[in-house]
Amino acid sequence: MTRCFCGAIGPHYTALRAGDGHGPSLPRSVERVHDPLLLRYADMPERQTPIRLLARLRHAGRMSSSQLAIGRWSCVGHVYSVTAVVAGRRPVFEDPGNAAIVVDGIRAAERAGRSRTMAWVVMPDHLHWLLELRAGVLADCIGQLKSRSGRLVNRRMGWHGSLWQAGYFDHALRREESLVRHARYIAANPVRAGLSQQVGEYPFAWCRWPEG
Repeated sequence: MTRCFCGAIGPHYTALRAGDGHGPSLPRSVERVHDPLLLRYADMPERQTPIRLLARLRHAGRMSSSQLAIGRWSCVGHVYSVTAVVAGRRPVFEDPGNAAIVVDGIRAAERAGRSRTMAWVVMPDHLHWLLELRAGVLADCIGQLKSRSGRLVNRRMGWHGSLWQAGYFDHALRREESLVRHARYIAANPVRAGLSQQVGEYPFAWCRWPEG
């Protein structure tokens, strides 16, 4: 059974989980997909695809905390694309030691059973994380990552204050053919930003379904 919780940070696009008795069955074309993770998502309009959402999130730093304070549903078993931005858009993660702290926080969430990661990339001033929520609520999962990484980066650098902007952006995926595409899109962010020449070269990006 899908468990849903209500939170209050960040814009959210609610999606029913396919095949759980609360939404439409998966289309026949999806039944031929062998990856069980991909069998959970039904079609949604192209205008709501994660790639288009990520393009809009490039302007995240212009949004106020009040604009982010919009209610959301958080459902165990759903896959979410999350973006968290450094306060002031400072390039904190150009320092490999600081980027490694965020990566370790993602892995800690997985070890604790809170998430299953599909892809992530730590850019100089923000994080993209594609994950399946495995336990609890999304706000707690992201909050723990931000709190832990903020504390450790501040300690390492001798800083004080908030490392991250308040809140975060999330998008719940439910289109089966978009999951692999979206994961690869996240992993390719450094190439589009000119930080690497090809996918797989940037040290702080990972995808469950590498290209090639």
